[in-house]
Parts: sequence; structure tokens; C-alpha cells
Amino acid sequence: CAAMMQGQTSDWKIAGPCTFHRVVLKNASPHHYMKVHLELEDNSNRLSAVELKHFIIAGLKNLHGEVGAALNFDVLKYDEGSLTALLRVHSSGLVKLWSSLTLLGSYQNQSCAFRVLQVSPFLLALTGNSRELQLH
Repeated sequence: CAAMMQGQTSDWKIAGPCTFHRVVLKNASPHHYMKVHLELEDNSNRLSAVELKHFIIAGLKNLHGEVGAALNFDVLKYDEGSLTALLRVHSSGLVKLWSSLTLLGSYQNQSCAFRVLQVSPFLLALTGNSRELQLH
């Protein structure tokens, strides 16, 4: 313990018993936001936003069963050209969604992979990426 005080002499004395307090700050945000990119083996095949959501639900059901398929998440934004989506999920379901995205490996008999680009409890944090920042 570093709690010491200097007495009248030049000797250091321990001020008293030290107590340590553990402080845990829980995330107050009810949702997490994920920016994901779907890589398909055949780049000519494109999914609509509805097809993407059904594909993710199928992955949740495959990994976590009916409980996983009932996980509430939203596709807030989806770009068919780049196959990039912005997902919102309740914070308690983040790990289930992330794990099912990681294990999805095929779409209509072709190899695919989800790449999780960014995750944050704050939507504003996903508007920019410091790795892509170009200073002039």
C-alpha cells in the first residue's frame, strides 16, 4: 500500500490499513452496433436487405437453435453494392450474433464469410474509421 506519511523524524510510517475497492462500470447502452461486410465467393451474386436478414437468422438458428433465431436485431443500413451492413442488437445478444456471423460459411452453395469491421455501443462511433482517415 502506498499510503504512507512522514512523521516528525525522517522515518516513514504506514498511515494505517489499506483497503482496495473494486469498481466495475457496466455499459449503460442498451444496444450495440456492428458494421459488417459479407464476402462471397461469387461477387456477381447480390443479396437484398431482406435476404441478408433471413441469412443471419438462419445462422443464429443453426448455432443457437430457436432461442437464437428469436434474437432481436435490426439491419439499420445495407449497401447491396459493397455488401456492407450496419446492425443493431441488444447488448445481451451481441456475443450470440457475433458468433453466428463468424461461423456462417456458405450461402447458396458458395463459400462466404462475414467480416466484422467495427463494433461499438455508440452509433456515432461507427460513422468514421480512424484506419481509413486521410490527412491532407
